[in-house]
Amino acid sequence: MARSLVALPDAVARWLRIGVALVTALILLQVLWELLLAPVRPGGSWLALKALPLALAWPALARGSARARFVVLLLLLPYFAEAMTRAVAEHGRHALVAGMAAALTAAAFAALLLSFRAAKRHRLGRTEG
Repeated sequence: MARSLVALPDAVARWLRIGVALVTALILLQVLWELLLAPVRPGGSWLALKALPLALAWPALARGSARARFVVLLLLLPYFAEAMTRAVAEHGRHALVAGMAAALTAAAFAALLLSFRAAKRHRLGRTEG
């Protein structure tokens, strides 16, 4: 049973909130990217469904599940690779949206990693930093 976000130590909860917010923004950007902002095909494409794995993991992530944090960390890697590839290969608005997705992905990855670091420090009894 996953602990609630309220039961987590302050530092863990803080980084988790930031991570959840960034993953939420990434999910929305992924959908908007392929439907409105810079779709592969004019009018949108089914590629918008690429946000589905993150969206399915989101509820458990928002509850503070350590397993969900780990799964999302692994899921973020292909999103970052795709965003960087498209940022370099495309131009104009397409590259800008891809760059934004890469930045959100990297920031979410860092925040979730820092939540694990804060949890480890709490378990070891060190509360500094």
